[in-house]
Amino acid sequence: MKFICLGYYNDTLFAEKSETEMAQMMEECMAYDDELRRGGHFVGGEALQHASQAVTLRMQSGQVDVTEGPFTETKEQIGGILILEARDLNHAIALMSKHPGVKVGPFEIRPADEEINALIKARDEKMQSE
Repeated sequence: MKFICLGYYNDTLFAEKSETEMAQMMEECMAYDDELRRGGHFVGGEALQHASQAVTLRMQSGQVDVTEGPFTETKEQIGGILILEARDLNHAIALMSKHPGVKVGPFEIRPADEEINALIKARDEKMQSE
C-alpha cells in the first residue's frame, strides 16, 4: 500500500536552531530516507518552500479568490511530502516513527486513494498517447 506522509514543522522551533543544528537535522532526515530507500519503502517525496511562499485558492461568490500564504493560522506548517510503500497503516506508522523529522514536528500519514490514482494514471497515459 502507498501512504502519503505530510511532515509538519514549527517555525518557532526552527528559529531556535543554529545553522549547524539545522544541517545536522537535515542530514539525519536524509540518512533515514536512504534507509527507507534501501528497504524499498521510499517511493518519492518533495520538500516545500516556506508557507509564506504559498497561495491559497478558494471559491467565493462564484469566483476563484487567491490569498497569499496558508489558508489557516497555525504554528505548524507542512514542510514536505514523503510517499511511502508499506504493508498497512501499522507498518507505515512503525517506519515513520523512526524518522528524525518527528523531532521537529508531526507527520500526518494517509493511505493513498488507489482507485482515484488509477483513474489519474489512465488519463495521463491516454494524454501521452494522443
